[in-house]
Amino acid sequence: MHPHIWHPYTNLKIAPEPLKVKSAQGVWLELEDGRKILDGISSWWVNTYGHGHPRISRAIYEQSKVLEHVIFAGFTHEPAEQLATKLVQRLGGGLQRVFYSDNGSTAVEIALKMAYQYWVNLGEQRSSFLSFAGAYHGDTFGTMSVSARSLFSAVFKDLLFTVKTVDYPHTYLGDSGIVQREAVVLEQIDQYLQQQTCAGILIEPLVQGVAGMQMCRPEFLQALRKLADTHNTLLIFDEVMTGFGRTGGDFAFQVAGAVPDLICLSKGITGGFLPFAVTVCQEKIYQAFYSDDPLHTLYHGHSYTANPLGCAAALAGLELLEEFQLSIKGMADRHLRHLTNLQSHPLVNRVRVQGTIAAFNVGEGQDYLNQVGLEIRQQSIEQGLLLRPLGNVVYLMPPYCISDQELGMAYQIIGRILDHIDTLKN
Repeated sequence: MHPHIWHPYTNLKIAPEPLKVKSAQGVWLELEDGRKILDGISSWWVNTYGHGHPRISRAIYEQSKVLEHVIFAGFTHEPAEQLATKLVQRLGGGLQRVFYSDNGSTAVEIALKMAYQYWVNLGEQRSSFLSFAGAYHGDTFGTMSVSARSLFSAVFKDLLFTVKTVDYPHTYLGDSGIVQREAVVLEQIDQYLQQQTCAGILIEPLVQGVAGMQMCRPEFLQALRKLADTHNTLLIFDEVMTGFGRTGGDFAFQVAGAVPDLICLSKGITGGFLPFAVTVCQEKIYQAFYSDDPLHTLYHGHSYTANPLGCAAALAGLELLEEFQLSIKGMADRHLRHLTNLQSHPLVNRVRVQGTIAAFNVGEGQDYLNQVGLEIRQQSIEQGLLLRPLGNVVYLMPPYCISDQELGMAYQIIGRILDHIDTLKN
């Protein structure tokens, strides 16, 4: 370990020595010792178009020669204005107002503040939020509060505010009981909203990431939208991970056919080049803050709000999102072709696919601390593939530029690792 670096999500005393990456291109990482590793998780879900894409690199360079940064309070600039316009056009659905920030946790934190203050500005006091079991929305105190109580937030439990939590009706291929489970959850939400005015409902649409790539149906999100309308509450979609092509369309809400009141976007927005995020809301929310009353102002901001380099990277990313449409729309079928064979493996359970994301459980049940994940992670690195299982959940979320040969290689490695684990087990 480097004597001055503190790595994230790492038990530093027992963790193995981190691997030093020298360079990266496309789906490949090159280590300092010369080894090449296929990045099967887009380096924590951000490198949507592949490492080192020249279009984004060039956009950042060209912008850096003109304007690298300026305070965004009282000033504006062309990259921010262009990005807001193009992003709103791409989103549609009435999502009209763009608030810039710097990471996913902050994008969600801003959405929570907007939702809460929206009702305050309208003269209502609503302090309740509804979220879902297994949710992960970030590491700030607000986002920890609306996330599932877990290993990540256990130390801080006494500092978190209380939210109403219901089950996330996750499903998988061949699941015959999902409609009934959805009905139970929707009834619970309906009953709660009849008894309690709620500032907002917060959900990861179609895919819960950290929970183990748990996937829900579009029909559930459509019903959730109707409930939010019926009970006059706001619907917030955390698309920090699912945005920009991950679920098979530009955004998960479009795939699902359910438009939120607020949407949170980060990760793939700059293709993995720069930290950047946005929170986008419906016009009615913005209008509740448009007032002569200083107490109606959203007092939130960051030194790097609307950073021009980040805006330039995001603009280039939107161009690439259009160019990668065939790969994005076709990747689910590419995953399924390989999973058809893998599905019969004795260790493989609950196979699920949503757009560019494929996942399955190794063995029965699901446990984030299951040690099989560490074993698979280590073996995959040794065989030239970067995986980071969520406990006993193995998933692939590759860059959109991955070739059929490279994807096949990834699944071959996974198959060999499962065979090895099964042999040791028996």
